[in-house]
Amino acid sequence: MKKTLADALQTRGYTSLTAVQEAVTNPDIVGQDLLVSAQTGSGKTLGFGLAIAPGLLGDGDVFDPAGAPLALVIAPTRELAMQVKRELAWLFANTGAVVTSTVGGMDMRDERRALERGAHIVVATPGRLRDHIMRGSIDLSALKAVVLDEADEMLDLGFREDLEFILENAPAERQTLMFSATVPAAIARLAQSYQKDAVRIATTSGASQHADIDYRAYRVSARDGENAIINVLRFYEAPNAIVFCNTRAMVNRLTTRLSNRGFSVVALSGELSQSERTHALQAMRDGRARVCVATDVAARGIDLPNLDLVIHAELPTNQDTFLHRSGRTGRAGRKGVSALIVPPAARKKAERLLGWAKLTAQWSEAPSAEAVSAKDEQRMLASPDWHEPAEESDRAIVTTLCETFTAEQIATAYLRLYRERHSAPEDLSDANEAPKPRAPFGPSVWFSLEGGAAVGAEPRRVLPMLCKLGNVSRDDIGAIRIQPDVSLIELREGAVAGFLAAIGPAMTLEGGAALTRLDSPPSFDRAPRPERPARPKEQAPRAAEPHSAAPAPKARTLGTTTPVDWNDAPEPRAKKPKGGAKPAHKTKPRHGKPKPGAAGEGKGWKPYKSGAAKPKRAASPEGRPKGPKPPVGKPSSKKNRARLSLAGKPAGSGATPRKPRKPKG
Repeated sequence: MKKTLADALQTRGYTSLTAVQEAVTNPDIVGQDLLVSAQTGSGKTLGFGLAIAPGLLGDGDVFDPAGAPLALVIAPTRELAMQVKRELAWLFANTGAVVTSTVGGMDMRDERRALERGAHIVVATPGRLRDHIMRGSIDLSALKAVVLDEADEMLDLGFREDLEFILENAPAERQTLMFSATVPAAIARLAQSYQKDAVRIATTSGASQHADIDYRAYRVSARDGENAIINVLRFYEAPNAIVFCNTRAMVNRLTTRLSNRGFSVVALSGELSQSERTHALQAMRDGRARVCVATDVAARGIDLPNLDLVIHAELPTNQDTFLHRSGRTGRAGRKGVSALIVPPAARKKAERLLGWAKLTAQWSEAPSAEAVSAKDEQRMLASPDWHEPAEESDRAIVTTLCETFTAEQIATAYLRLYRERHSAPEDLSDANEAPKPRAPFGPSVWFSLEGGAAVGAEPRRVLPMLCKLGNVSRDDIGAIRIQPDVSLIELREGAVAGFLAAIGPAMTLEGGAALTRLDSPPSFDRAPRPERPARPKEQAPRAAEPHSAAPAPKARTLGTTTPVDWNDAPEPRAKKPKGGAKPAHKTKPRHGKPKPGAAGEGKGWKPYKSGAAKPKRAASPEGRPKGPKPPVGKPSSKKNRARLSLAGKPAGSGATPRKPRKPKG
């Protein structure tokens, strides 16, 4: 290992390397292509930094002045890319390396100027790096190493084409390293296409995957999912916790709920801008926020300090996502907890996820309110504040408190202030308890409320109004039947006296709607629908009346229909006899001058228009208006083709095809 790198590790407090770091720095594989699978949080970033250092530095310990990039590190997300940039910056700080980044969401002009000034290592996201290559703003001719960090995630996010484009434009003589938590078939094919005799390194096994993470599966009832999340956060009181959701809508909803309960929470989803996401992560790092609610896409590869708790508010879709979520905690030797919130409908899915990931979780009920309170007492009594002596500046007020109040009063005040700083836990129902059927309503009294469906009355509006004005609970109200003009309400007999006292003798509700007590339960039986007269199967045809004169056409009225008597249909029109003498026609040449001969017999001639006025079409007996006459002939324009289509004939059909002209001579 280079001395400059060893000094940087010692300054950072590293006394030993992790398994993946020792594997990639093996002297026997220096400079070779690597395909590494290691769990998240195992120190992969530092590992590939040490692996590419010999090829970048050569025989020296420091870099030459910066020019074209010597190494590319490609990460799936902006957050992970910026995290990698920070890690490589301190690792290569003593070598004089210039580390820059090109990631989406940043100003591309600033990145172009940084590349023009020169850089030794460029950390990038696939899409932005491809843009720079296509624009010619980055020179890859001096490239010696390419690193794909979280390669499986980049394929899942749809960056396959971008990665192939980048690798094809990189020099053929280079070192290619692929780091991934898992190596599915897609990663293996990519490695086979763009690596040469790659050394396979696997530092994970199904049995020891994420050994520093304690997996908990909490059974909750269907309606207690969010309450269970609150209790889990309160039970562990982790310095940093992340809650994973599947959708942005769930992120917004849960963020609002936790904020209203007093948690210092930030949201992280794809709809946020780069500036907003950066501020959210910085708030987690500096302690201004303790809970981050995020989607999978937004939280890819982020590393938060003291992240001791991961909660799966909604179960992921596959085991790889589950491992990546859980891998946010238990990093670099720290212990962590991965908690699954499992309602009854998701029990089988949770078992399948754990089975596919080859993990064993401890199943139990979610922490109850009593368990959270007991945990608070343990933390309060174990606080080091009890054993630290008072500061000299505080001794006067401490003496005054002891002389003024008793020990019980001081302890009571301390306990009250301690609880005010923490959100109260939620009461959870039994996850295994089946929903109880509603008890019989019992004796009841019916009331009639003025106003029904005609004025927009609905049970969801009537119920809260009755509870508010009548001072009753929703359990005291039975059926609500909305009729056309009135609303019928069933009230428990025991609550009638209090209800009437709250309503008052005027018996009116909001808007002056009158309320009337009914002496007997109303009847909701519908009146039988009147039977429709049977339609006769056969009907004698009506005698045809002589059509001496056609009646005047009837005026049409929009929105009304007129029944049609199909027995009074007009007689079909007589067809014209075929053959016979045709009337004389004027002829018009289509091409050139007319040739001698009888009208209509010469070549290039075609009857076009009748010389005499054509007899008008007789109106039908019912006076139906005559429809539009369809155009005749071959369409010569879009307008004619449209008319033919509207007339019910396909465009370009129905016209006599033109005969081919004979060549002259």
